[in-house]
Amino acid sequence: GRPGSWTAGADLTYQTTRLFGDKNFLVGVWGLAMDRDGLDGNRHAFGAKIDYPNDLWDVAFTYRRVGEEFDPSLGFVPRPGVQAFNFNLVFQPRPRGRILGLRVRQMFNEFLNTLVTDLQGQWESYRIFTAPVNWRLESGDRIEFNFVPTGERLREPFEIAEGVTIPAGSYHWTRWRLEAQFASKRKASAQITWWFGGFYGGRLSELSLTGTLRPSPLFIIELNASHNVGRVPQGRFVQDVVGTRLRVNVSPDLQVSSYVQYDNGSRRIGSNTRLRWSFAPQGEFFLVYNHNLDEERDLLNRRTGWRFASNQLLTKLQYMFQY
Repeated sequence: GRPGSWTAGADLTYQTTRLFGDKNFLVGVWGLAMDRDGLDGNRHAFGAKIDYPNDLWDVAFTYRRVGEEFDPSLGFVPRPGVQAFNFNLVFQPRPRGRILGLRVRQMFNEFLNTLVTDLQGQWESYRIFTAPVNWRLESGDRIEFNFVPTGERLREPFEIAEGVTIPAGSYHWTRWRLEAQFASKRKASAQITWWFGGFYGGRLSELSLTGTLRPSPLFIIELNASHNVGRVPQGRFVQDVVGTRLRVNVSPDLQVSSYVQYDNGSRRIGSNTRLRWSFAPQGEFFLVYNHNLDEERDLLNRRTGWRFASNQLLTKLQYMFQY
């Protein structure tokens, strides 16, 4: 339905596993062009990547430039009219002795940087992710500490929650994270994450908890919850999401999973149940059922019950022919 639409592109990648004798190395470039009736500005996109992904040092640099009118009729462009620079540096030693009494299998000292500018070079956003501590222990458990300087330049007001709108302008803040993860090899495992610090001239606390229970290889139960509390000069907001998933592994060829989630933003309970059956090496059958309920409230914002919102039944059969 879009006259004159076309998209074309090419990429070239060189990679080797023998740099300096035994190191991995990759360098690549890519480019895309598109057009259709009614577009005028820059309709091109291109980028490049240099990557040195090795066990001790992992270093990568990427660049992409996306024209302001680059909008293919088939595809998805998250952010047109920008230049994006990424420089990532990770030092990953494997200590021989104990550190602070802990047996550390490997350390991941991360320095991950992102800068986005407009096509004229004026900055729009940046993020500097650092991990002074990201240790995976011999037990499989993991602990991590991060601090993340962040900046955003809003060209127009931005609504981050119902009734809370951030005015246009430049904002700079620092986020902090504490995280602990228990090894998935155990019958009961969990991960807890706490983000805190500045946020658009105010404060934001994000607490997330994920737990997994494996009473047997047949059943897996997952629980997750997040609680966000934000306070900015324009107001206060609270966001809660809770969910649970049940997986039943009848056999390697037959699995059933069901996920239920509630969030206080949409005030909706949504469920997704999926059956997957691999009836042959080349064939799979899926049966999916979605069901949603909306929360009802009275004039005083008190919960009065639930009402039906929607449901959906989907089937999919796929079979691969080889010749």
